[in-house]
Amino acid sequence: MNLNLPTEVVEIIKKVQDKGYEIYVVGGAVRDILTKRLVDDWDFTTNAVPQELLKIFPQGIYDNVFGTVMIPNDVVSTPFDLTTFRTEYGYSDTRRPDRVEWGKTLEEDLQRRDFTINALALKIINPKSKTLNKSKYENSKDKTNHKSQITNLSLITVNAELIDLFKGQEDLNNKYIRAVGNPDERFSEDALRMMRAVRIASELGYKIEEKTLQAIKKNAALINRIAKERIKDELFKIVSSPHPSEGILLFREVGLMHQVLPELDETFGVEQKSPGRHHIYDVGTHCLMSLKYCPSNDPIVKLATLLHDIGKAKTFKKLETGTITFYNHELVSARLVKKIAERLRLSNKDSEKLWTLVRYHQFTVDERQTDSAIRRFIRKVGMENISDMLDLRVGDRLGGGASETSWRLEEFKKRLIEVQKQPFSIKDLKIDGNDVMQILGIKPGPKIGEVLQQLYNEVVNNKLDNKVSSLKKQVSKIYNGTR
Repeated sequence: MNLNLPTEVVEIIKKVQDKGYEIYVVGGAVRDILTKRLVDDWDFTTNAVPQELLKIFPQGIYDNVFGTVMIPNDVVSTPFDLTTFRTEYGYSDTRRPDRVEWGKTLEEDLQRRDFTINALALKIINPKSKTLNKSKYENSKDKTNHKSQITNLSLITVNAELIDLFKGQEDLNNKYIRAVGNPDERFSEDALRMMRAVRIASELGYKIEEKTLQAIKKNAALINRIAKERIKDELFKIVSSPHPSEGILLFREVGLMHQVLPELDETFGVEQKSPGRHHIYDVGTHCLMSLKYCPSNDPIVKLATLLHDIGKAKTFKKLETGTITFYNHELVSARLVKKIAERLRLSNKDSEKLWTLVRYHQFTVDERQTDSAIRRFIRKVGMENISDMLDLRVGDRLGGGASETSWRLEEFKKRLIEVQKQPFSIKDLKIDGNDVMQILGIKPGPKIGEVLQQLYNEVVNNKLDNKVSSLKKQVSKIYNGTR
């Protein structure tokens, strides 16, 4: 088959081949090429050992025990990974091989891979001289699903042979995710592969083949042996995928949610429909639908939207009238997400943002709210989180069967903008203590703070404009009135 590959990729292949070694494009790159998706993560396998690869690529980085040499990539942020053929033995911790040996054949390398659609390899036979000016992938419908936006790639037309030892192309055509060989063995080797199966299904819109699906259900508890950071990374990719709600539903179906996010799993079946309530789904389904409609691309906002109501399972009450209540569920939800953030090893910044969005998602939208009330809301949420909080509210509304917005919400947005034009603290005034001392000709002392506080009060109460000229005129009046 003829393919148009980036010049940098072809140059790597040629350099290795010119030294007499075998080299193949493997993994997700082959899968994406065959499905005409944008490739921004290139993996190669070769019979050249790391020390030989470093002679070919002096700029390469080799700091692992798995035979992978990383070569900086000027086209996208992800480096090129060149890995020596290898065979792995023993997975006593269900995370990493006990022993790795260099393999001699491509088949040895491919049979250790996770899924058939990732066990495909491309052998480049002879590159032609023709160079194109634009990427054949840049108009792909899937382009927006990739982090890297690659345009104007220099491509070379090459002749390639597809090597498919496990019917991966057939599974691609049928949109199936199937384990290579025995799925129980693959998942016992690396339990994270179970989450990876869910993530790939969520990204591509594929189904997990039945035997592979049953093996995940059987081995779901093994996920607890995996480093929480790795689990977090896969979870972030699922909620950020093109089909996040379907991915999380599959995550639950195979039993992984019960292991990783039991607090969320507990919400399914918790009823919300009752007299005087707008909800049409149970709590868990509402959370899924909220995630589906959340317009944000930020994985923390997506995760907050998914988890915003997990406290409802613990605050559920049904009154004699039949009305269901969840008093203070946002407080309970916030406590639960704090524990989840710790469990998933989120950074302090991400943990704080997740907690804030969940804690204050139940904010009131009322045209009778005072400016002071809106300022208090902004201070609690943080101006940097306002847009994210509104995205969560959109998901929450649509996920509950309501319209995307309302006139009250739109009015609230306008007032948020207007209120932010006013100072939120004395530090936001257009003049400071030095200006006050210069105007009054006095030395530092408590009177400076008293004048600034009075200026701030007048600005907040719309009695004075936060402008340098207006503030300076008022300084002497305030000072003379306080002496």
